[in-house]
Amino acid sequence: MQLTKHTHATVVLRDGDRSLVIDPGAYTPNSADLVAGTTAVLVTHDHPDHFDADVLSAALDAQPDLRVWAPADVVTALGAHDGRVTAVAPGDTIQAGGFAVQVHGGDHAVIHADLPAMSNVGYLVDGRLFHPGDSYSVPDTAVETLLVPTSGPWAKLSELVDFIRAVGPTRAVQVHDLMLSEAGRGMFAQYSGQLTGIELLTLQDGESIEV
Repeated sequence: MQLTKHTHATVVLRDGDRSLVIDPGAYTPNSADLVAGTTAVLVTHDHPDHFDADVLSAALDAQPDLRVWAPADVVTALGAHDGRVTAVAPGDTIQAGGFAVQVHGGDHAVIHADLPAMSNVGYLVDGRLFHPGDSYSVPDTAVETLLVPTSGPWAKLSELVDFIRAVGPTRAVQVHDLMLSEAGRGMFAQYSGQLTGIELLTLQDGESIEV
């Protein structure tokens, strides 16, 4: 399976004829092009850096084979589109773009106690790769490739380290990193590697690896 990291939290998975786009958000300049190249999209939650309602609504109108899976509040924002937009919750198992996907999590990481609680799900793809959205919630299953958010108003290095330690993946890949400079990405990777013993890979936007 090939993983391609795009700006911020957007990733694309490809394996032969299978393709899957996760979190094509408004911070990702080529979100519309990425969605146009697939028939399956997963959204972790309704924040604009993960969910561009205009892009997905236009794509659903233009691409009759496109399907989207997301939490209920995202489905409400998009509409059902003849059943092609499906609500998911933790514990669900779906087939998306030919990939087997398990849904985990449930809650967005706390930004501040004065803000209302928010929903967020994580996706385990083919039992191997986990995208947590905006959360350090640990899935109750083994993970080979862990996508690790490193920037944002809720992100914290100590919690990131504990997250990687708890999951114990074979590899970790830095995502959700738009708010960090190159020096910041390097610092997070350095501390994370030192404290977990697992290299935190830093990919450039558009760069791919096999996972």
